[in-house]
Amino acid sequence: MAIDREDLKARVARLAEHGVFIGTSSWKYPGWCGQLYDPDRYAYRGRFSQSRFEKTCLREYAEVFKTVSVDAAYYKFPDGNYLGELISQVPAEFQFALKVTDEITIKRFPNLPRFGERAGQPNPNFLDAELFASRFLEPCTPFKGNIGLLMFEFSRFHQKDYLRGRDFVAALDGFLARVPRGWRYGVEIRNRSFLQPQYFESLRRHGVAHVFNSWQAMPSVGDQLELSGSRTGDGFVAARFLLKPGRTYTQAVELFSPYGRVKEANPESRAAGGRVIKEGLEQSGGKKAFVYVNNRLEGNALETIAGMIDEAC
Repeated sequence: MAIDREDLKARVARLAEHGVFIGTSSWKYPGWCGQLYDPDRYAYRGRFSQSRFEKTCLREYAEVFKTVSVDAAYYKFPDGNYLGELISQVPAEFQFALKVTDEITIKRFPNLPRFGERAGQPNPNFLDAELFASRFLEPCTPFKGNIGLLMFEFSRFHQKDYLRGRDFVAALDGFLARVPRGWRYGVEIRNRSFLQPQYFESLRRHGVAHVFNSWQAMPSVGDQLELSGSRTGDGFVAARFLLKPGRTYTQAVELFSPYGRVKEANPESRAAGGRVIKEGLEQSGGKKAFVYVNNRLEGNALETIAGMIDEAC
């Protein structure tokens, strides 16, 4: 499927006018050159400059899309300089979705090199509302008008973390009761067994959205949409299409990189994305919908998004 950049731009803009923001998870993909990006804009001495591309391509991305999910905030607390640089490249109405730093959402640090001596150890800052307010929200506050959604992504918990889903829900409920009001929050979980009425009730009580997510061990977004009480956000809905259920992240990278075209269409995900878009269009009174698509779902997020819009419109 060839991407008509101007057509996609117009369709995305019309959705945003109705409160439906659809975009990608991250944006620094050279594989999109010739579709979304003009490689000549990033040439230096006759060659494509990766550093120039990564530093400035958000400006060209924002010529077409009205929102993007920022994964970088998950790995490091954002600061004013970083956020200011991002916002300097986008129009005034552009909306960022930020993943909250994993210092807040990891219960036990994974055995990964980036955690150093903390690898395998309990995280004393897990669900620390005061730390979240001071280290994450405070730098974001001057840019609040451009931040549409803050997402707490919880990696899959094991039994040594929580023996029962209700134990996680109790901890989450206490945390959500303490975080500052006035922001759109979403929660994304990776334990399918936690998708219980008590979980949805807790989110609804605090006006927080369940982020419908397509991930390795989760039910499909379509199946999650069928769950009673799953629309929990106070005036907004959110979804992220990341991986085909049953497929690992590593498998997807090996299969789809460098993300220049769709290699495996996923009709079920496209239909679910279209359904979320439709629900957003049917809302009124300033309600919003946020939909984000990753290259690792089908191989090229741009084509996937165009397909989802086809399903909805």
